[in-house]
Amino acid sequence: MSLYCGITRRRKSFWCCRLLSTYVTKTRYLSELKEDDDACKKAQQTGAFYLFHNLAPLLQKSEHQYLAPQHSLLELERLLASLQKPEMETELKGSFIGLRKALFQLNVKDASLLSTAQALLRWHDAHQFCSRSGQPTKKNVAGSKRVCPSNKIIYYPQMTPVVITLVSDGTRCLLARQSSFPKGMYSALAGFCDIGESLEEAVRREVAEEVGLEVERLQYSASQHWPFPNGALMIACHATVKPGQTEIQVNLRELEAAAWFSHDEVATALRKDNPSYQQQNGAFPFWLPPKLAIAHQLIKEWVEKPTCSILPA
Repeated sequence: MSLYCGITRRRKSFWCCRLLSTYVTKTRYLSELKEDDDACKKAQQTGAFYLFHNLAPLLQKSEHQYLAPQHSLLELERLLASLQKPEMETELKGSFIGLRKALFQLNVKDASLLSTAQALLRWHDAHQFCSRSGQPTKKNVAGSKRVCPSNKIIYYPQMTPVVITLVSDGTRCLLARQSSFPKGMYSALAGFCDIGESLEEAVRREVAEEVGLEVERLQYSASQHWPFPNGALMIACHATVKPGQTEIQVNLRELEAAAWFSHDEVATALRKDNPSYQQQNGAFPFWLPPKLAIAHQLIKEWVEKPTCSILPA
């Protein structure tokens, strides 16, 4: 079992002391908790915790949504000392559910905190030894770093940069799917940034590799932490391709399919809930990533303003 203390969840406990009256004060307080073991131990006594088992959070099902219960440290220490996984689920009236399965049925705040928690737990599990000395590393109380006792090297959690790009030719947008996607779902192109690449170079390369098109212009949109596969920073961009060069050449090692979709097709798909049914002809309906995913934001932006100003790549 693993515990994750959602530090941001403890705000209510400190409002009466006016410690978190401003963003700057709150940020500095959270920074202190990351570095000061004694301060973090003290804060944990009134903190709120999520419970994980093999990177799966404990969740409760409520109609069409998952709820992420929070527990006090004393409560969880009592339960962890005496109960195994099945008894734990019964006692807490929940189940340990894979985050990928549950993510889009969580509220935004819980989804963000659970994603952060899982990414940290996965990172700690994979960095238990120093890459130079081979000796076991030691986690600080807050879990914000690991230190090698033999040579004092400090290891900090890292995120992998990933570009996610919605390509347009002016009147249509290009969407693609991988074989691992749910049936019928199409999304924007995405790929890891290579060492030495700029954001612009990564976008141009990914589009060329995956669909055989050359990007002419691009525009940054937003970013999002994404917990899969190992904690990524999704960097979302809009891009246009050169006029007259829109013939798709799908890289089947990367994608299962890719196609151009009209404004009306995409706008209609945005208005629908995510389908889970198969049509009578055996096909699955065309649908888009859920609202929580940054790909959904990119697509929604394009539908609302398809001719927005895009900068030269």
